[in-house]
Amino acid sequence: MAPRWKGKSSETKALADPMSKIVLELQSSLTQSEAHALLSGCSALLAVEAEQTDLLNRACLGRPIVTAEKDKQWFQLGMEEAFYLSHSLKCLRIFGEDNCPINNEELWQYMNSKKRTFPLFYKAYSHLRERNWVVRSGSQYGVDFVAYRHHPSLVHAEYAVLVLSEGDDDANGRLRVWSDFHCTIRLCGSVAKTLLVLNINKNDQGTVSPSCLEHYAVEERTIMRWNPEQCREDQTIVENVIK
Repeated sequence: MAPRWKGKSSETKALADPMSKIVLELQSSLTQSEAHALLSGCSALLAVEAEQTDLLNRACLGRPIVTAEKDKQWFQLGMEEAFYLSHSLKCLRIFGEDNCPINNEELWQYMNSKKRTFPLFYKAYSHLRERNWVVRSGSQYGVDFVAYRHHPSLVHAEYAVLVLSEGDDDANGRLRVWSDFHCTIRLCGSVAKTLLVLNINKNDQGTVSPSCLEHYAVEERTIMRWNPEQCREDQTIVENVIK
């Protein structure tokens, strides 16, 4: 399925301002300002200046929060987003709910305590982010994530993403029966998205620390609905062969 751009100049704008460049600029800006976020339940709150507000919006990380403060903009980061900025990009310090800084090991344990499937979901999230896909929640489509080629203001999401794993660790119990396959694929087709299944193999590594992520393997599979009209042989050619 080809990208569905939201305007004649959208593709040109995306090519002129690649997501990899935006993320590098954000990483540099947050590092220089020694940015830090405060844990709050299943999210992290980050206060930034105007430049970083623009970069976070362009990188499509977090969601802006409306407050009475005029000199700062607050962003709410999801669990995967906060850990990605802290662990993978190393540009954000995280403070616990007691206002004390915590390291990545402690943050990992905190995230695991809030969400049992966090290690698998984070591996899937970072896998896509490292390949310059913009990753957002897919709850409105009945999936785990949706993946965009660039900013959602320029292009529609191409993939509806489900995170799976084998055995007792199965992330969300999806696609175990054919009826779920049919429903999910049909839904994806109705919103012009391809179903992307990311199967996470932990390779017997467990979830004790973030170092285990290096040993996790990700298998990508795209699943599409079979369209007989597109696969039917040309009847004229068949008849000529018979003759």
